[in-house]
Amino acid sequence: MNTPNTPTQYHFFQNGKNEQIDAHLPIEASVSLTVNGEVWLTFMCTPSLLEALAIGFLFNEGIVKDFDEVADVRVCEHGDNVDVWLNHAAEKPKKWTRTSGCGGGMTSVEPNTDIEPAQHQNGVILDPKQIPVLLKMLDENQTLYRQTGGLHTSLLTDGKESIVSAEDIGRHNTLDKIAGQMLMEGIKPKTSMLLTTGRISSEMMQKSLRLGVSVVISRTSPSSISVELAEQQGVTLIGYAKRHRFNVYTHPERILSLQEIKEI
Repeated sequence: MNTPNTPTQYHFFQNGKNEQIDAHLPIEASVSLTVNGEVWLTFMCTPSLLEALAIGFLFNEGIVKDFDEVADVRVCEHGDNVDVWLNHAAEKPKKWTRTSGCGGGMTSVEPNTDIEPAQHQNGVILDPKQIPVLLKMLDENQTLYRQTGGLHTSLLTDGKESIVSAEDIGRHNTLDKIAGQMLMEGIKPKTSMLLTTGRISSEMMQKSLRLGVSVVISRTSPSSISVELAEQQGVTLIGYAKRHRFNVYTHPERILSLQEIKEI
């Protein structure tokens, strides 16, 4: 069975001196997805939570809506294929689009189509003081990253506690893994926000909408299409989030203003 990291050595150079360092690298694995006995595509991913990755991907592609539709899911003994059997027929998409995701993500969903997202909890109000706390929560879930570097982390939270998280070499894979865990474990939070270390491109926003989150927070930039989708679907999109500063691109009405904070 595959592991998410592998030992390595490198030479560290500084001020004219070098030192040989023992370290670990994140593994980038090729893992096929087989649905009802037919190979659909190959993930380039970190080989962890592979069952969740497969189920979450099918959910985000609109192939399944509930885990009850899954008759069986298993990873083969060599770890290079996830076999999913559904209790209904499923047609393999005729066209896959390579997304802007690192690791070469694939989707059959067009960016501007109706995504049928879960209902968003519009009553969420976010205090700016929560941002550093949420970012710390994201840091605490970067277990593999601290061992190897080179991985993305995404976290679903209700604003107070971590609900579910995932790490992967592909940022889009982290959201599939989160979706898969939610379906497999029957997790249905009343209120949720998504934090991620990755860029929010169109496929990241599509997957976030499918999760039904009210707020998406990234350490880096959103794309133009992701901003359009967030605006249309009523999601507050925050980018370049640091300890004490962040950019709000859509629906700023969820952010408690500094004046309101003083009045409380």
